[in-house]
Amino acid sequence: MTDQNYKELVELYGKYKSKDFEILAFPCNQFGAQESGSNEQIKAFAKNYGATFPLMDKVEINGDGASDLFEYMKEAKKVSGPEALLGNDVKWNFGKFLVDKQGKVVNRYAPTVNPLAIEGDIKRLL
Repeated sequence: MTDQNYKELVELYGKYKSKDFEILAFPCNQFGAQESGSNEQIKAFAKNYGATFPLMDKVEINGDGASDLFEYMKEAKKVSGPEALLGNDVKWNFGKFLVDKQGKVVNRYAPTVNPLAIEGDIKRLL
């Protein structure tokens, strides 16, 4: 999952960064302690995949310590369908939010949705 996500995010960033498209990655260690390293180690790991998009310092995205940004995005696009039975939290690493230039959350994608699967939504916003 990690390999494919990074590969596809790098591909999307390469295609659209010149069109005011930005990817902001927020590492989080709340999912099976998969990002337990330091911020520098995580950034170096992402660079191994060719990531040149901004990689922020680690944040919490669920629970009492969740960052305000993720609280805003989760509230703006609540989980729906069968997944809603598990609550509104982000379920795992590589959960994705698509935000327009005005800061409006346009869509939310489960961690299992590959980045290239949302390319059409990205193109419509650009």
